[in-house]
Amino acid sequence: MARIAFILLCHKDPKGIVAQARRLTETGDFIAIHFDARAKSEDYARISEELVDNPRVTFARKRVRCGWGEWSLVDATLQAVRAAAMDFPQATHFYMLSGDCMPVKSAEFARDLLDRDDCDYIESFDFFESDWIKTGIKEERLIYRHWFNERRHKTLFYRSMELQQRMGWSRPVPEGMRVMIGSQWWCLRRETIEKILTFCDQRRDVMRFFATTWIPDETFFQTLVPHLVPRGQIRTRTLTFLMFTDYGMPVTFYNDHYDLLLGQDYLFARKISPEALELKERLGQLWQSGRRDFAISGEGRVLHKFLTGQGRVGLRFAPRAWESQAQIGRGKVLHVILSKKWHFAKRLTRAIRERTAIPAVDYLFNEEEAHLPHMGGLEQGWVKRHRHRRAMIAMLMRQDGAGRMVLCLDPTDAALLADLAADRAELRVLFIDSDFDDDYLRGHIARVGLVGVDTPPERTEALIPVVRRDLAHEVETLRDMDLGHFGVIRADAGSDANAAVLARFLDVPGDLAHDLAETPHLFAD
Repeated sequence: MARIAFILLCHKDPKGIVAQARRLTETGDFIAIHFDARAKSEDYARISEELVDNPRVTFARKRVRCGWGEWSLVDATLQAVRAAAMDFPQATHFYMLSGDCMPVKSAEFARDLLDRDDCDYIESFDFFESDWIKTGIKEERLIYRHWFNERRHKTLFYRSMELQQRMGWSRPVPEGMRVMIGSQWWCLRRETIEKILTFCDQRRDVMRFFATTWIPDETFFQTLVPHLVPRGQIRTRTLTFLMFTDYGMPVTFYNDHYDLLLGQDYLFARKISPEALELKERLGQLWQSGRRDFAISGEGRVLHKFLTGQGRVGLRFAPRAWESQAQIGRGKVLHVILSKKWHFAKRLTRAIRERTAIPAVDYLFNEEEAHLPHMGGLEQGWVKRHRHRRAMIAMLMRQDGAGRMVLCLDPTDAALLADLAADRAELRVLFIDSDFDDDYLRGHIARVGLVGVDTPPERTEALIPVVRRDLAHEVETLRDMDLGHFGVIRADAGSDANAAVLARFLDVPGDLAHDLAETPHLFAD
């Protein structure tokens, strides 16, 4: 029966490492731990102390200071592999893990799979002919020597490579080797591991070559296994489920991914979020459950690709709270009052609240206080409201149950108005046209911060015609939007004319519209 020696590379979370070691060894398997020498010594001491009495746990004899993309990761892996091979002669398979990995099947299921087929599981694709590398340098990883870490010493990394290119200092692949590439997460049989360790002792030229390549954890074992093992005994796949985003970053799994992970044709998964405590607990119990009945659907990668693609066009399988209400919706009516003089619009919304049953708020996306109902804190912060504007409006309508709402916008917000116009809801716009004398413009210039307290008066006077033209341009922009239902009221139009516009805007009787048009001081500065 298969017995697994897990090779665990880790650098943090001592509590999680101890839990993982105990979990994996309680089912009869083994674990060899390499804890990064760069990590805190007290963390390593804690792990060692808590696991010292477990005979199924061993530690790498030498701790290596690891760096992403460096040979140090391969060196650390070999240190742990040698310790496992020496201390666990009963182990039939060696399985690479990280601290972010968790089982997605039971120990019994894993042993059944390994017993069923006498083979090694490792991705192994031709380095030069395959398209496994999606971005960044490719052959330069191998043919040039890399002494500097690209993440920590980016300038030295690229200058060193450019110098070698100019000087023609490229190098060939070691004789007799065909470089392969693939995921670093493998599961190898004991005889394969023993062949690798012997090879490492005998072929120092190959070791020196890989020691100065870039990201050798994706090429070293992937090259050696097909060099030492017949192709028919290799399954070119990993038993660890992992996915990457379009940006080359690992996809992280959370509590609600439990069912998806169990349905994949893999034994482990990475990366599990550190915050996904419920998921870790359930997966830990699963490993010790003895279950063998898993329905394998294998849709993980296709589903992820579909959902991320849907997200780009605003359609999601599991929408976020603000996305599920990101449409106001067909059958709803949104009444928008546009006024540069905010006090005009606020007087009108107050009259609408007092004399009608239509919910009316003020400058929802411009002011903290906009006469909003209490919504458990969701209403707080006009920046947040602006970011999720349609969702905010939809929630307000749902809370009031009226199916329509009045709100105020500054004419400057033409882009926001256009966004609302793109919704399926019916949009009705009322523009309060105003005259702007020089005194108003001076105040406006100060309010928007174009001048300060100590700005010379002549500079303010020079800005007046500029700002006047800007306000006129705002009005023309609104008229050019062709919004369909666009009404205008103004002080010199008279109550009857304004009442007719308000009646159409709010869909209210004429006498009520007339009362609104005669709101006291509606157009008073």
